[in-house]
Amino acid sequence: MSKTFPSSVVQEAYDCGIREFGENKVQELLSKKKKLPGDIRWHLIGHLQTNKVKQVLGEVVLIHSLDRLSLVREIERQAEKKGIRQVDCLIQVNISREESKFGVLPEAIGPLVEAVSRDSVIKILGLMGIAPFTEDEQQIRESFRMIRRVQDEMRSKFVFHKWDILSIGMTQDYCWAIEEGGNLIRIGSAVFGARSIQG
Repeated sequence: MSKTFPSSVVQEAYDCGIREFGENKVQELLSKKKKLPGDIRWHLIGHLQTNKVKQVLGEVVLIHSLDRLSLVREIERQAEKKGIRQVDCLIQVNISREESKFGVLPEAIGPLVEAVSRDSVIKILGLMGIAPFTEDEQQIRESFRMIRRVQDEMRSKFVFHKWDILSIGMTQDYCWAIEEGGNLIRIGSAVFGARSIQG
């Protein structure tokens, strides 16, 4: 996650060999993408408003925040207009059930996946979740176990999606996330240092 850090800092990370970068905001992502090398693989991590879909399609390798039917339909509509044949996404799950966080509640994932037909341009590659805001290791681990159980259920029920990616864990809890099955980890603070408050 390179959010709030200037392009020059991202370039330094690139020069050290990093090629995958995540951004929370569409405009920040697009601005940096124009200034930085073309072989960077950009991920949109943050909440995606439907009116920003047309700007982001074709610009990122993975949308981590598919979380509602209206977004599914807008991605499909804009992809058809742009001639884009595949849009890889993760479903964002509100594993902590915190009202301040975006994402689908675990019990609502099935109906959302059902709305993405086999022939949709949207290809679901897995789930993304953010642990509850706590330092309690057991609580964090249990939230990671829960999302992994949900992913296993989705894999057995919706076999035409891949379910290869479990995006959990950030700088403060990535070791626990890996131990609980996470395989796409967001460690921006470990790479770039503390972010500014406004970010």
